[in-house]
Order: sequence, then structure tokens, then C-alpha cells
Amino acid sequence: MILMYIELVAATVAFTFVMRYHLHMLQLNGYKNNEYFAWLKKRFRPDAPVILMIIGLILGVCAIACGIVRKILSMEEGEFFFYIFDAVLILWAIVIIPVFIDLIRGNTKKRFVYTARVKRLIVVDYCLSILIELLIHLLTRDRFICIGCCVILAAAQFVFPAFINFMNRPMEATIRNHYINDAKRMLRESPDLTVIGVTGSYGKTSVKFYLGALLAEEYSVLVTPESYNTPMGVVKTIREKLKSTHQIFICEMGARYVGDIKELCDIVHPDAGVITAVGPQHLETFGDTEHVLDTKFELADSLKPGSKLFLNADNDYILTKLDKYEDIAILYHTCEMDVGYRAKDIVVSDEGTEFTVENDAGGRERFSMQLVGAHNVINVLGAIAVANSFGISLNRLKVPVRRLTPVKHRMELITRGDLTIIDDAYNSNPVGSKAAVETLAMFDGLHILITPGMVELGDKEAEYNRVFGGYAAACCDYILLVGEEHTRPIRDGALRAGFAEKKCLVFEKLEEALTFAYSIATAKRKYILLENDLPDQYS
Repeated sequence: MILMYIELVAATVAFTFVMRYHLHMLQLNGYKNNEYFAWLKKRFRPDAPVILMIIGLILGVCAIACGIVRKILSMEEGEFFFYIFDAVLILWAIVIIPVFIDLIRGNTKKRFVYTARVKRLIVVDYCLSILIELLIHLLTRDRFICIGCCVILAAAQFVFPAFINFMNRPMEATIRNHYINDAKRMLRESPDLTVIGVTGSYGKTSVKFYLGALLAEEYSVLVTPESYNTPMGVVKTIREKLKSTHQIFICEMGARYVGDIKELCDIVHPDAGVITAVGPQHLETFGDTEHVLDTKFELADSLKPGSKLFLNADNDYILTKLDKYEDIAILYHTCEMDVGYRAKDIVVSDEGTEFTVENDAGGRERFSMQLVGAHNVINVLGAIAVANSFGISLNRLKVPVRRLTPVKHRMELITRGDLTIIDDAYNSNPVGSKAAVETLAMFDGLHILITPGMVELGDKEAEYNRVFGGYAAACCDYILLVGEEHTRPIRDGALRAGFAEKKCLVFEKLEEALTFAYSIATAKRKYILLENDLPDQYS
């Protein structure tokens, strides 16, 4: 009996840590089972965690078989073979526990959050597993069969949380609808509130925060925090932060599937919309860029009559939709068109950016800002266009534009002694990555790129990364790649462009690449661009 309790405790602890790790991965995949299983398929390789889980499944089956054989042959408990098998089962648990503790400790980029949904998943997982164990015990009264079942349940936690997630769907749908309806009620009770929806393949978070800062000059503004751009993120913002004094609600709208933007619009019913850009993002879930385009314009289709739609006319994909929405569209751009809001005479330096804004009403003002890079002009111009359309004069916007600071992890400058880190680690896309390395090249010093590459680009992922390697080769003195698998196309693209192989290096971890970058001897000032930081599920 003592051995049985030791084995049960060891298997239960193993169960807990294996479950905890895979729940985190399920959470990072948005609790979507299809994306989680796609991650599992990519993750499957002969490393320690996978091998140990396979061994656990085999040991569990063997333990059950031993229990059945022992019952059939009426073998005694004290047989030496069974003690050996007991030791093997305990050893398996002792080995797998620190392996998964190490995996959990390494997942620090986006920490595991014990949300109410996660707690429900944990409770159901434990309860169902205990129920299975009790039934097995009552039916067999054999400790080997019970232990084997417990080990299988622990090893099978790579799929069990997804199964529990499927089981919980009716309950989660009920809870979700309750919260959504409560948020809708709060919006109905704020009839004077103006809702501005902001979406785009990239730039939407930056535009959201810049717009919030500019509109705050005259209005009481609520902005969805961080990257809260899913239905439940938006609902959480409304339920926890919306006050009767708020006049404008700026709602960031993200999407991974067709229909996602419409779902958000059905909750908040926007009075105005901003589409910052359309491009190849999340192609693994969208399939192609046309689906991305149609999804972003679900915001335009959901606007109330008489609403304003602000469109980035620098984006070729957006221009293809212009004819359909020309009656409500207000353009902002850096093109030569004399319509909408246009930025002209752009001057970029390593200390900031200057540009002139003109509008259809004859307004013209010179703006300066501390944000670096020409690509930031279009985002700030979008915010200026909306704020000016809401009654704030261009002249009055000059000071708040000058005060704008980079959004965290989006071309954020961090000075440390003799080096400057350009932190563009939040997310990367084909357009943004090109702009980032071109901005890096603008600084007078040694240019070092550190990147793990771009992901979620579907079948074109390797192609986009290879092209990025070519851009990087033209702008960088060193290219430091994190992770061999994802970055192979970047390396190929850089070397094809003639970049020196000895300066294009691959590291296993970001910390190793940073350590090398710090150690490079140079009389120049170092500029280190951190372009993208893959979330833990890609590690």
C-alpha cells in the first residue's frame, strides 16, 4: 500500500505540471482547439518532453497489462518483478517533473494567467480525472491498473486540456454571452458615448494610443489597454473601466478569422472607423490576403449611417476598396494626391521626425515628434486626421503630437551606456520589418539586428523571411538570428544578397544573441534592433 501511495503522489505531481504547461499553450493559442492542435503538430519532435510523455503512455499501458495478467494468473503482490516495475513508474514521475518545471519557468514572454476560464478548466480536469480513477478502482480493485491509469492521465495532459475545453464549451458560451450582454447594456446606458473602432493588419495599436493622446486634449477618452482587441478583451474593458463621464471609446479590433471584426462591431456598434493597413498577417488562419482585406472592411460595413471611415491611402490593398466606400471615406496618406489628410516634406533623423500636414479645408501645419522613422508618420497622421475631424484644430494638435512617445515594444528607443536598443519586439510583419531595418540604418553607428523571424504567414512564411533577409543585408552590420529553424530563410536571403557569413550568426536563445551583441568591439555607438519576439509556443 505504501508503494501505491508513493506512486499516486508522484503521478499526481507529474499530472499537475504537465497539465499546467499545456494549459498555458492552450491559452496562448486563444483557447482554440484547432490552433492548439496545429501547435502540437509543429511541436512534435523527439526531445525530452515528447519522449517522456510517450514513455509515460507506454508505462501506463504496461502497468494496466501487468494488473490484468496478475489477476488472471493470481500472482502475489510480493513478486520481485512488480517491485522493479514500481521503481520504474516512480522514476518516470521523478524525471518528468523537473523537465516540465523547466519548461514552465522558461515561458516568461507572455505569462500564464489564472483567469476564471483557466480555473474552470483546471477544476474540471482534476474532477474528471479523479472520477475516472475512482471508477477504475471500484471496478478492478487492483493497484497496478489504478496506477497505470493515473500515469496515462498524466502523460495524456498534452491533449486532455483541449478535451476539457471542448466539454466546457456550452458553459463558456453561457458565461461569455452574459458578459457580452452586460457590456452591451452599459453601452446602451451611455447614449452620448462615441465609439471609434480601429483595425488593421498592423499599426492599429500605435494609432489607437496616439489617437487617445490627441483626443484627450478635448475629450474624456477610454482606450482599450495594451493589445486588448478580442471580444472578451473589449468586454472586460467596458465592464471594468467605462464611466458615465467618458465621451469617446477607442476600441482596437483584432482578427484571426473572417467574421471576427463583425463580432466586435456587433458588441460596440462603432460611430467611426479607422483601417490602418491591410497586409499578409495571420495567413495560417485567414488563408490569403483577400480574406484579410474583407475581414478588416467588416468594420466599414458595420458603421452607422453618417459615420466617418478613415483609410490609409498609402496601402494598396485598401485602395482596391475605395470605390465602394468613397461616400464615407476620409483618406490620410503620404502620396501626391490632393485629397484628404496628407503628410508632406517629411524630414527624418535619429532625433525625431518632422512633417507638414494639409487637409481639404485648407489647413496646413508643421509637426515635429520624437518618434523615429518615416513609417511612424502615417500612424500619427491617421490619429491627426481623426482628432481634427472631431473638432480639434491642427494648430492645437502640434503640442500633443510633440509629446507622443513610442508604444511599448514598437520601435521604442532604450539607451544603455554606449548602446541604444530599438525595441520593436511586439510583433513583426513584412512591411514593418522592412521599415524597422531601414530606420536602424539611419542611425550613425554599428547596426545590429536580432530577430527570430516572422511567423503565422502561412505558405509564404519562408518567402517573406527570405526577402526580409535581403533587406537586412542592405541595412545591417551584423545579423543575429534566434532559433535555427525559423530563421533559416532569413539567413539564406542575407547570404544571397552578399552579406558576410561570419557576421550572420545563429543563436538558440535571445539572451545569447544579446550577450554576443554587447561583446562586439567597436569605436562606434551600437544600435541593436530587436525585431519581433516569438511567443512561448514558438520556442
